[in-house]
Amino acid sequence: MSELADTLIEQFAALCGPGGALVADSDVAPYVHEPRGIWTGRSRLVLRPGDTQTVSKVLALANETKTPVVPRGGGTGLVGGQVPDASGAAIMLSLERMNRVREIDASSDTITVEAGATLQAVRDAAASIDRLFPLSLGSQGTCQIGGNLSTNAGGTGVLAYGNTRELCLGLEVVLPTGEVLDDLRKLKKDNTGYDLKNLFIGAEGTLGVITAAVMKLYAMPKGREAAYAAVTSPSDALALFERASRAAGPQLTAFELMPAIGVEFVTRHIPGTRAPFAAPYPWMALVEISSHRSAEDARETLETVLGAAIEEGIALDAVVSESFAQRDAFWALREAMSDAQRPEGYSIKHDISVPVAAIPDFMAQAQRAVLAIEPAARIVAFGHMGDGNLHYNVSQPVGGDSNAFAALKTQITPAVHALVRAFDGSISAEHGIGQMKRAELLDTAPRLAIDLMRRIKRAFDPAGIMNPGKVI
Repeated sequence: MSELADTLIEQFAALCGPGGALVADSDVAPYVHEPRGIWTGRSRLVLRPGDTQTVSKVLALANETKTPVVPRGGGTGLVGGQVPDASGAAIMLSLERMNRVREIDASSDTITVEAGATLQAVRDAAASIDRLFPLSLGSQGTCQIGGNLSTNAGGTGVLAYGNTRELCLGLEVVLPTGEVLDDLRKLKKDNTGYDLKNLFIGAEGTLGVITAAVMKLYAMPKGREAAYAAVTSPSDALALFERASRAAGPQLTAFELMPAIGVEFVTRHIPGTRAPFAAPYPWMALVEISSHRSAEDARETLETVLGAAIEEGIALDAVVSESFAQRDAFWALREAMSDAQRPEGYSIKHDISVPVAAIPDFMAQAQRAVLAIEPAARIVAFGHMGDGNLHYNVSQPVGGDSNAFAALKTQITPAVHALVRAFDGSISAEHGIGQMKRAELLDTAPRLAIDLMRRIKRAFDPAGIMNPGKVI
């Protein structure tokens, strides 16, 4: 595929007006890579439209001229979905200037936002009317709601509120032809034909460009309490989760599993963090209880759950946050776990999910499989145990060679993913497919499922211009 011609650059840039196009290499550079530096592409043009009508004109011209388009949100994705190939043929389409909150409706508990709004801005706007937008990610200050929708982002609130898909009521989408699907409705019940919005959510920009969305809001909890519970094993963590679920029901808003080695990495490398317990424990669970009645109710529920777990021998110890600052520090420890692996050398990362009840067995079998390949590998498996999503990461041996360990990815990842499939799980729980997992998806998904996805892709994008080389 040949690079974008000068004449086309001028045509596209003219559509977006002053400030709407970036062509200098130094200006384009931040848009053609991803956070881990695994993928870097090339583009001669970044377009930053200011409204939906301009996006429509851009895609209509791209469709007419068969110009590839790579939509980009905040750029925080981890599977290469936001990176062009090396040909220079694609234009980058950033919606960062389309970041308005169009409406907040307290009666309907909805917020209508443009796709370029950051997740933090949406959460802040909701909080301004005493509402909660529950999607929460470590990158929320940078990631954008359009990217969250395009990847069906998960995060720490899935246990109680669901993935981004469950938080969306309506979309505005520009199709590859330039047509605009205006489905910005606030309806919680609508059975009129196919649910078109759900084709675009999780499609990673391969079917069209999401330009705005109607998202659900919730009553702001009056109390939110967090605690760390120390446990001996993932099996005991599962028992604690089951007890907490029975006792707290929907008040249980988060349940995160963390290994001792992960906590050690964080406290070693991330300034300002500290372990919640003076003594080291093999595993810890971060448990959060929310209450719409009062802070006292949340704390009482949490203390009752933890007290009973300690009495029964499920938990070894527990510490409940004593202030907002300590609660935030508890979460900061969890959210820093992935970044804390970098100073330890190369890590082979997996974003997987299995049924919650299968997590202990999966963890045991995966450990045996990984250590059979590299006995000195350090397993840092952590994540959203309450919804079955684990970040099954493997760090290189102490003092080992990073390149030699990186080469083992071709053995370790297939071994881990084979077990995931054996447990009827998913090789992509919340990060998406992008470039990283495309080949494996095509090799391992049911043939009919792949065929149906290809039919949908052809129906929406017959010219094949939308984010080529990603997903399908």
